[in-house]
Amino acid sequence: MLPNTTASSSLHPFSPSLKQNSSFTFIPPFQSFFLATILASINNHSNTNFQFPHNRMEVFSSTEDENWSMVERNETQLLTNNSPFIIHGFNTYWLMVFAVDKSTQHKISDVFAEAKSAGLNTCRTWAFNDGQWRALQISPYNYDEEVFKGLDFVVSEARRHKIRLILCLCNNWEDYGGKSQYVKWAKELGLDLNSDDDFFCDETIKDYYKSFVKAVLMRVNTITNIAYKDDPTILAWELINEPRCPSDPSGDILQAWIEEMAAHIKCIDPVHLVGVGLEGFYGPSTPELVELNPNEYCGTDGTDFIRNHMVEGIDFASAHIYSDVWLDHSNEEDHLKFVQTWMDSHITHSKDLLNKPIIFSEFGVSLKDERFCSDFRHSFMDTVYETFTQRDEIGGGVIMWQLFPEGADHMDDGYAVVLAKFPGTCDLLASHSKRLCGNM
Repeated sequence: MLPNTTASSSLHPFSPSLKQNSSFTFIPPFQSFFLATILASINNHSNTNFQFPHNRMEVFSSTEDENWSMVERNETQLLTNNSPFIIHGFNTYWLMVFAVDKSTQHKISDVFAEAKSAGLNTCRTWAFNDGQWRALQISPYNYDEEVFKGLDFVVSEARRHKIRLILCLCNNWEDYGGKSQYVKWAKELGLDLNSDDDFFCDETIKDYYKSFVKAVLMRVNTITNIAYKDDPTILAWELINEPRCPSDPSGDILQAWIEEMAAHIKCIDPVHLVGVGLEGFYGPSTPELVELNPNEYCGTDGTDFIRNHMVEGIDFASAHIYSDVWLDHSNEEDHLKFVQTWMDSHITHSKDLLNKPIIFSEFGVSLKDERFCSDFRHSFMDTVYETFTQRDEIGGGVIMWQLFPEGADHMDDGYAVVLAKFPGTCDLLASHSKRLCGNM
């Protein structure tokens, strides 16, 4: 069952979870001039006298620095310093781009500080921008040092606030370039390519991606002087946000790509965790489970929750939760039941079939969808947290889409959570932080 126009008419325009109603594919609305307008607007609202500490690492004491160790995996659990680590996180995808401009850098510090105050401990964000305005990867093998310094700032500020990072390395969608930009670059060389799905199988494009990944992993932070591959601030690398390969419903092409790229990362950085970035749809390897997908199309998009996560170099499973996008009705009780069933099934299968932790790395409800209100979003979020907390036999965590600092709500796509604007949500996060994470 595919979403109708009502279900898809008010989706978050920056999120790669946008789908069209007929083909369930992404609508690419992101334009460089729009983000430039956002930045200009933020500049007008910014305190130009904002000052950073001369040594951003000074907030860390030597004892704290010694205890800031890598997050590791032991079967279905995540650990740090041999103690359980549960992810209670947030998405804020735009940090690197904002960090390039000195006048908007403070938004990175603001969002980390607000997240920490609410008990959040992990941020998932983009470590890529391919061929766009303020691109990190200007073209294959050509990277912008100033944008890299912006990413350095993001990593250093996360470390200063004791926030872990999950860094995503590419996008399935056109936002920030993604796989379509890689294909454009290859076509400019005269390669005969048929679709954006050639990203997953063309050798030239795979070399572009591998070279970019190596540049990021080997990067030495200009602020902390720590190589990314050695920095415990980075919890995990994510291969690609929401990969799909609908030209190959068998899933073989995407499976081979995941195996190759996971091995590539592990060869350079055997220490950090690696995830795929999947939405969590069940595929051909488990035909008895495809009925759990929100609609029939999801089982034919070339992804496979079980098979893809069985890859040796993949350390944890991931899934997203967007009932407002995936379901074509507005019955709130049914939405919450779907959330519970979706989560329970993925938790069970991650434990019993994969023997790996599960991270629900995106979930949210758009308040621009007039079918839903802030009270329902509160119930939705509470259901996500309660469902995960009750299944304490497995590790991993939950990461909401998405947290915005105060003063940036003018760019709200409907999914933004501005804690100052919704104190009840702040209380909810703080309460579940105690239950999920204890005093960690």
